[in-house]
Amino acid sequence: MKILPNHLVAIAVIDEAGGLTAAANTLLTSPAALSRIVSELEARLGATLFDKSARPWRLTPIGANLAHEGRVIRAAQNRVSKSIDQFNIGEEGVLRVGGTPFFIDAIVSKIIAKFQQIHTRIRVDQSYGYPEALFSGMRLGEIDIAICPIDIMDENLELTFKPLLRARNVIACREAHPLAGRAIEDPETLLDYPWIVPPPGSPLNLDLRSNLARLELERFRIAYSGGTLASVVNHLLASDSLTILPHSAVFEMRGSGISALQIELEAPTRNLGVLLPRGRQAKAVDHFVKFLADTFDQMRDQIRRHEKIVVWGS
Repeated sequence: MKILPNHLVAIAVIDEAGGLTAAANTLLTSPAALSRIVSELEARLGATLFDKSARPWRLTPIGANLAHEGRVIRAAQNRVSKSIDQFNIGEEGVLRVGGTPFFIDAIVSKIIAKFQQIHTRIRVDQSYGYPEALFSGMRLGEIDIAICPIDIMDENLELTFKPLLRARNVIACREAHPLAGRAIEDPETLLDYPWIVPPPGSPLNLDLRSNLARLELERFRIAYSGGTLASVVNHLLASDSLTILPHSAVFEMRGSGISALQIELEAPTRNLGVLLPRGRQAKAVDHFVKFLADTFDQMRDQIRRHEKIVVWGS
């Protein structure tokens, strides 16, 4: 015998409220409608659900069984309703965030953690990718937000791009490196040391090769390539190797033993920022993008001061 879930809920609420009138107010219906539900169920079951001579009504054994199931259903309905409300105001749900590895690992992962201290019921599913793969993932609906460098000439994509920071790269090394702390007047001294090359296809890889070519240093010696940010940093700390990193990553790692050489690299025509599908976004996305923007607004002046002191020695 099939009994509708809402009928079971009605039995539970009538019991909790102590009568039809109070239960009707709770369920936003009428006492007559609830009376019909009780009568129809009793007719179908061939059993009495309530002792109606008692004041308030008292459940019979079979009525108590049905009321128990109704309470379970009602609790689930309340949880679903609360979850939907939390999602609609951006306080619950899943954010699928994609981004370029070094930038995500050095800076964004910490910002995500701080964001979740405020929005505790939002889960973040993070993935890695370089711009072309991120563009594709965004168009296919596989990610909600991409955080990556975008060439200024590409900012007319069929997506929305919100710049956070002008991209600038530096030659990174350990603080105790023989070249650290002094201006590099002869670029050829860079050939005296091995290099760590970022992963193939990454914007950093292209920037490293284009800058060394501009300085006529194409024949540089590669010691290590393709590693994660953590492995690159560990290699730098244990060697006299050099590599190229976003200045923002070096800034975030200040005090960890990583520094930058005082030499100017050709600045890429890129902005680091957030890529979004056009149109209306889920509230959780809006909250996260605003949190990112506010965080970088607070960091921007500190990053510039760090650049002047460490990179330019001023």
